[in-house]
Amino acid sequence: MAIIKTKDLTKRFKDVLAVDDVNLEIEEGECFGLLGPNGAGKTTLIRMITAVSPPTNGEIWVQGKDLERSAREAKSIMGVVPQLDNLDPDLTVLQNLMTFARYFNVPKHEARHRSMELLGLFKLEDKRNSAIRELSGGMRRRLLIARGLVNNPRIIILDEPTIGLDPQARHLVWHKLTELHAQGVTRILCTHNMDEATVLCDRVAIMNEGRILDLDAPHKLVARHVGSDVWEIEVDSQERENLLAMLESRGLDFEDAGTHIYVFHVGQEDILTGIVGDGHKLRQRPAHLEDVFFRLTGRSLIE
Repeated sequence: MAIIKTKDLTKRFKDVLAVDDVNLEIEEGECFGLLGPNGAGKTTLIRMITAVSPPTNGEIWVQGKDLERSAREAKSIMGVVPQLDNLDPDLTVLQNLMTFARYFNVPKHEARHRSMELLGLFKLEDKRNSAIRELSGGMRRRLLIARGLVNNPRIIILDEPTIGLDPQARHLVWHKLTELHAQGVTRILCTHNMDEATVLCDRVAIMNEGRILDLDAPHKLVARHVGSDVWEIEVDSQERENLLAMLESRGLDFEDAGTHIYVFHVGQEDILTGIVGDGHKLRQRPAHLEDVFFRLTGRSLIE
């Protein structure tokens, strides 16, 4: 059953079409990933789903109810972990959690119990009386996630939750987010970390220029757009045009990335023999979600 559904969702800022006719159904309890380059429309989409920014056109339902008519109710079951640190520097670690819990009318005794439990889960209990300025960047990140969970949300939305974390802290956060599955919590994850999306997400939507380009389980996206393996061919300017012509004449699926050419959906190396002269210029590796990302959104920087 879809806990969040959008129909023909559109957001326009003057002449900029930030979200263009997006239709989504996010299932209850799943981890749903949003991938896309900067400016793809991910944050705008999330702001509409969380009732922060009204859509220009289209509809949103949360738990089967029209968000426009039930925004307060929808917000009460959501937790949000922003990309930017907006912890209150005038409060201690524990006070940050307890104060936030009170916004959801959690009784003081229960707020303290939940806050201490969350500090323990994210290995911050010995910092409960510390000022925010005394925390490392990784500790602040973990505290932001703990704060997003303090109201026991049914839906938690995380924007780059592990940015700036070291491998140990990232592993801890991944583990805690996976544990939320057993509690039936729906997780919406905006990330640029392809490994994170592959490990955590049941399904991933890849966005660009305000539109959903494709949506599926990570392994299905990889199989559909890339195949099981990628062949990387390193080329110099003198041989590049000839090599591209040969690949095209054989009907191979490839991407020209300048100094490298990537060949997809190739089962055996001997298909490429006679095309690539020097063995050291050809490398086979497993395909991954980042290959899909580049194929759908391109490799050029968008400012």
